[in-house]
Amino acid sequence: MFEAHFQTFEDPEAGVALTARLAAFREELARRKLTGFVIPRADQQQNEYVAPSEERLAWLTGFTGSAGIAIVLTQQAAVFVDGRYTLQAARQVDAKAWQVEPLADPPPENWLARHLVAGDRLGFDPWLHTSAAAERLAGACAGAGAELVAVDSNPLDSVWTERPGPPVGPVAIHGPQFSGEAEAEKLRRIRFEIARLGVEALMLSDSHAVAWTFNIRGADVSHTPLPLSYALVPKEGRPTVFIDHRKLSNSARDHLEQSADVEEPDALTPKLTTLAQAGAAIALDGATAADALSRLIMAAGGKPVRGNDPVSLLKAVKNSTEIEGTRTAHRRDAVALTRFLAWIDREAPTGALTEIDTVEALESFRRDTGALKDVSFPTIAGTGPNGAIVHYRVSRKSNRRIAPGDLLLIDSGAQYEDGTTDVTRTIAIGEPTAEMRDRFTRVLRGHIAIARAVFPDGTTGAQIDTLARQFLWRAGIDFDHGTGHGVGSYLSVHEGPARISKLGTTPLKRGMILSNEPGYYKTDGFGIRIENLELVVAADIAGAEKPINAFETLTLAPIDRRLIDLGMLDGGELSWLNDYHARVRREVRPHLDEATKLWLDAATAPLGV
Repeated sequence: MFEAHFQTFEDPEAGVALTARLAAFREELARRKLTGFVIPRADQQQNEYVAPSEERLAWLTGFTGSAGIAIVLTQQAAVFVDGRYTLQAARQVDAKAWQVEPLADPPPENWLARHLVAGDRLGFDPWLHTSAAAERLAGACAGAGAELVAVDSNPLDSVWTERPGPPVGPVAIHGPQFSGEAEAEKLRRIRFEIARLGVEALMLSDSHAVAWTFNIRGADVSHTPLPLSYALVPKEGRPTVFIDHRKLSNSARDHLEQSADVEEPDALTPKLTTLAQAGAAIALDGATAADALSRLIMAAGGKPVRGNDPVSLLKAVKNSTEIEGTRTAHRRDAVALTRFLAWIDREAPTGALTEIDTVEALESFRRDTGALKDVSFPTIAGTGPNGAIVHYRVSRKSNRRIAPGDLLLIDSGAQYEDGTTDVTRTIAIGEPTAEMRDRFTRVLRGHIAIARAVFPDGTTGAQIDTLARQFLWRAGIDFDHGTGHGVGSYLSVHEGPARISKLGTTPLKRGMILSNEPGYYKTDGFGIRIENLELVVAADIAGAEKPINAFETLTLAPIDRRLIDLGMLDGGELSWLNDYHARVRREVRPHLDEATKLWLDAATAPLGV
C-alpha cells in the first residue's frame, strides 16, 4: 500500500567482510609506517549527514550512527559513540575486533593515553578534523611520547577500493519567495561582521553558510538540501564560491556569478595561499573548518583566526518571509500527520502493522502533499523496547510488529522548499499502563513548561532547559539528550548555534526556530517523546520593563489524550493543552476528508470540561 522513496531499511554489512577490511587497513598503516589512525564520522565540513563517499567509519566498523569516531592501533581498536548510539553500536560492531567506548565522558583521548606508547606514530587526516580536535589528539600523543602525523592522503581510501565518487547533485536557486533576502544584502551584513572581527577575509567552510549566503540549495547529501561547497568572502571585492562545476546549470551559474566568482574546489588551496602570503588574517569557523585550512594558512604566512562563524547566527534568525514559509510548511505537514495518526489508530490495534509499515505510510502521506522534497532525517519509529533507543532506526532485521499494549514513538520530519519540519508523537496502542501514563504526563508537563515559557531577551537555552526536566526529576528520572535544537529554513533540521540544553550558551533571539522535545526512556520497556517546533517571538506583557520573549508553537498535531493522567495537570497546563488542540482542529480540519475530520474531532476534544 505504501512505500518509502527517501529511506531504506537494509541492514549494514557485518561479519567477515568487515574483519578483512580492518586487516587490510592495518597492513596499509604498516606500509606507511604508522602505528595507528583516527577515523571520524565526518566529511571535510563536519556535516551531520555525509555523502556515501565519506562514510569511512561505517565502511570500516559497521557502525552507521551520525556521531562517532574509531581509533585503530596495531593491537587494539575502539569505536567511540555517544549515549544515543550505545545500544546500536553494540548491535552493529564486532565485539571481537572492536571495543565500544563512550564518546564524551571520558573522551577518546583518555583511551589513547592508556594505549599509546613512546615512539608510536598516530596518523590523522587533517581535512576530516577541526583544529580543536587535532590539538586534543596532539595532547594525548605528547603525553605518551608518541607523534601525531598529519597525512597527505587518507590510508583508508587506499583500501576502500569500491569507494563511491564524490556527489554531484544539481544546484537549485532558492528564490526570494523563500529566502526573503537578496545575496547582496546578506553579503553586506557579513562584511559588517568581517570588519567587526578585524580580519581580511572570512572562510565559509560550512556548506549551510554558503547555501544561505548565496541563496542556493543542492542535493549532495541525504535529507539536507546541501550543495557541498566553500566560499571565501574578502573584506572588500567579490567573494569566490568553490564548487564542482558539474553541479551547475547555466541558470544556477548565472545566479552565482551575479554576486561571486565561481571556481572549482581545487582552486581553493592556491587562492587561500595567495591571500595568506600577504600576511592576511583569515577568519575560520572553529566548528566546521578543517585543520588542513589552518595549516595551509599558517604555512603560507597568514594568520588563521578561529571562532564562531558569524553566518551561523545570521542564518539562525529567520526573516519574515522564512517565518511565514515555515508556518505554511507546518500547516501542510499537519494535514499529512493527522491523516497518518488517524490511519495508525485504525490499523495498529489489529496487530498487522510493523515499524517499517509506519515509516512508509508517514512518508507516503507527506508525499501526497505534492510538495515533499525529502524527509529531514530518517524516521525514528520504535515500538515497545525499540522506542527506548533514542535514535533508533528500523531495519529489516530489527523491524518489530506493533502489539496492543505497546507505545509507538515516531519522530519524523519533512523538507519543503518553504520550511523544514520535525515532530515526535508517542501513541498508545491499546490500553496503556499506569506507569506509561505517569511518565507521559511528566514529559508533557515539561513540554508545556517550555512552550509557555517567557524569558528576557538574552536568555540562553541552558537557562530554560531545566523547565523541561523538573517533573521527571521529582520522580528521580531524566532524559540524556538536550531538550531542543535549532532548525533551518529548508536546510539542516539540526541547526546551530542555539539549542535548549545544559550546553546551550547562545542567547535565544526572536526569529530563531527550536525544537521542544523532552522524553523518557525505560530500557527494554518503552520510549516517550513529545516534540513540537517553537518560534522565538516577542512576549506581550503589559508593563514589562525589559524586552521579554516567548515561544509560538509551529507544529500542529494531536497529542495522545489516552496517555494523559488528568489528575497530574494543573489548570494552566490543561488550558494550554485544550487551546493547542482547538488550534490544531481550527487550522487542520478544513483540509481533511470527512472520516479524518471525525477522528480529529475526537482526538482533540477538550479534556477536563
